[in-house]
Amino acid sequence: MSGSSDADLAAAWGAETDAAATENTPPAQAERVLNQAEIDSLLGFDDGPAGAENRTGMQKIISSGLVSYERLPMLEIVFDRLVRIMSTSLRNFTSDNVEVGIDNILSLRFGDYLNSIPLPAMLAVFKAEEWDNYGLMVVDSAMIYSIVDVLLGGRRGTAAMRIEGRPYTTIERTLVERLIQVVLADLAASFDPLCPVTFRFERLEVNPRFATISRLSNAAVLARLRIDMEDRGGRLELLLPYATLEPVRELLLQQFMGEKFGRDSIWETHLAEELWNTEVDLAVVLDEQVMHLSEVMDLTLGSRVVLNCGPGASVQLRCGTTALFEGKVGRRKNRLAIRIDREMPRVANTER
Repeated sequence: MSGSSDADLAAAWGAETDAAATENTPPAQAERVLNQAEIDSLLGFDDGPAGAENRTGMQKIISSGLVSYERLPMLEIVFDRLVRIMSTSLRNFTSDNVEVGIDNILSLRFGDYLNSIPLPAMLAVFKAEEWDNYGLMVVDSAMIYSIVDVLLGGRRGTAAMRIEGRPYTTIERTLVERLIQVVLADLAASFDPLCPVTFRFERLEVNPRFATISRLSNAAVLARLRIDMEDRGGRLELLLPYATLEPVRELLLQQFMGEKFGRDSIWETHLAEELWNTEVDLAVVLDEQVMHLSEVMDLTLGSRVVLNCGPGASVQLRCGTTALFEGKVGRRKNRLAIRIDREMPRVANTER
């Protein structure tokens, strides 16, 4: 009896000691476990509708340093012109009141954009003929059904019917192709003040994998356009890889139309005029001889140097050490004259 009671007292005393130690532990030393929402927020996996756009946490920190994008100020002006031109052309195309606006212009990886395309959608691949490369135009489902409804005589004020889960019909694809042709013509007109370019429609896809026009890691410029037709409308997105814009990169880097980097036309004209008015001394070389230093030292007044240049022989006209022309010695109005026969070829001076 005494042995069991001692064991019970020891166990009770140990439990009280552990409880007292737990109570005396400061709150700062207590281990805190993150819940799933906090972990997702830290890694940037937000479930909200803006999670794909406004990434936070570790994912944004990692992605920000992987690739740097060059800002192209003139491209923003081109897209502004596109909005104005499209507003007029789409009004004529649909015979409806159309408003076009730009949501945003951003740079991103091509692979990231392909993974973010909301399906179903139509992806139009087009080629820039003069630049010999491709671009991508994405028409979302709302815009597809809106344009079909408008072109087929749908009444105003009624929302476009959306039937999801089925492939697009031939009529729908044909009508969307007509819309794409109009937008591509407007895009070419927007680039005209900068450089002439022709955008040719290639094919229409519904699977993003078949619309791959660049490496997934390559950078691209994305312009999101919003098209409103009273109660109907949708979004249209234009994607141009930086490789496509490379032939006109210098033009797109301009801050304003006609900017010339490091050049001033006024000073160029002034410098050219001054150069044309510069006086240049020409020397006629009748003969060249190699003499010893002793022979040169022996020359005195009255010494004669016989030139190996007979009548009608060719002589050179030089400016400094540069031979410019070759001609013949003659006489004109009791003066010595040189008739230039040919221009001497320019020889690069390799002496140092």
